[in-house]
Amino acid sequence: MRLFSIIFSALSLASCSISTQEKSSSVQESRLDTISGIASGTLIRTHLQSDYIEDRSLDIWLPSSYDEGKKHNVLYIFDGQMLFDSNNTWNGQEWCVDEIVDSLINEQYILPTIVVGLYNGGMRRSFEYFPQNPATNLNSVFADSLFSNIAYQHNLDLNYAINSDNYLKYVVEEVKPFIDSSFHVKDSAIHNAIMGSSMGGLMSLYAIGEYPDIFGTSLCLSTHWPGGFSENNQIPQVFASYIKEYIQPDRVGKIYFDYGTETLDSMYGPIQKKMDVLLTDNGFNYAENWVTREFLGAAHDEQSWSKRLHIPLIYAFGRK
Repeated sequence: MRLFSIIFSALSLASCSISTQEKSSSVQESRLDTISGIASGTLIRTHLQSDYIEDRSLDIWLPSSYDEGKKHNVLYIFDGQMLFDSNNTWNGQEWCVDEIVDSLINEQYILPTIVVGLYNGGMRRSFEYFPQNPATNLNSVFADSLFSNIAYQHNLDLNYAINSDNYLKYVVEEVKPFIDSSFHVKDSAIHNAIMGSSMGGLMSLYAIGEYPDIFGTSLCLSTHWPGGFSENNQIPQVFASYIKEYIQPDRVGKIYFDYGTETLDSMYGPIQKKMDVLLTDNGFNYAENWVTREFLGAAHDEQSWSKRLHIPLIYAFGRK
C-alpha cells in the first residue's frame, strides 16, 4: 500500500500534524503542508522549532513510487529553497531535483530515495555554511577582515559569528530524527548522503568530516574553496589541513567533488587539484571511495548543477 494513501488521507490534501521525538524525548507537533508547483512526486513542507538556529521551513520530497512497504535512502541537500520550483527562487532557476530523482528511480538507475531540502538562513547563509573548525585556524586579523566584510555585504551586525556547528547539530539532532521517525527510511550512514553546491559543497564535506557515522556519502558540487568574495591562499590552506586530519578513508565514506570552468567556478580547478592530491595521500582510491569531475563550460548556477545532478546521485545511490 503506498504511503500516499496514508499521508494524504491525514493531510486531506492540505495539511496535518505528526509527531516526532526531540532530544528531550518530548513530542513536538509539526504541521505538514503539501506544496503545489512541482513536476514529479510530492513535496511536503513543515516547520521545525530549533534549539540551534533560527526557525525555518523544511522540505521533504517523496518520489512518485513512494511505498510504505519499502525503506528509502535519504538525500539531504543544502539551500533547500532552490531545489524544486524556479517560480519561487531568487534567480528563477532550480535544481530540478524532483524530475531528475524521480526519473532515476523509475528507470532503476538509483535505489528508492527521498530528498530533504535544508533551507539556508538568507543573509545569514555564509555564516551558517562556513565550516567552523577550519575557520578557527585562520589568522585572526585575516578572519576579522573576512567575516566583517561578509557581514557588511549582507547587512548583518559586524560581530555576527559563524554558526555552522550549530547548523549541523540542527540537521543531525533535530531534522534527521524527525525524518527517521516520520518516513519509511533507512537510518544508517551508508543510506544517508548529504549534498550541496558552492558554500553548501563546503558544508557537505564538513558534515561527513564531523558526522561520519551519520552521513555515508558527501556530494560537493562547485565547492567554494575560496570561502569569501575573492581568491586567497589562507582559506584553502585551512580546508586542506582539515582534509588531511579528518577526511581519512578509514574514517569517512564516499566523497564526490566537481567543478565547472566558467563564472565563479573558474577559480576552483587549481584548488580542487591540490585537494585531490591530499585525498590520494590520505589513501583514497579514485572511483572507489572518491571522485572528482570537471565540466567544461559549466557555470556557477542551478542550471549547470541540474544538468549533471544525475552523476553524483548515481555515485551515491546507484544500483549495483
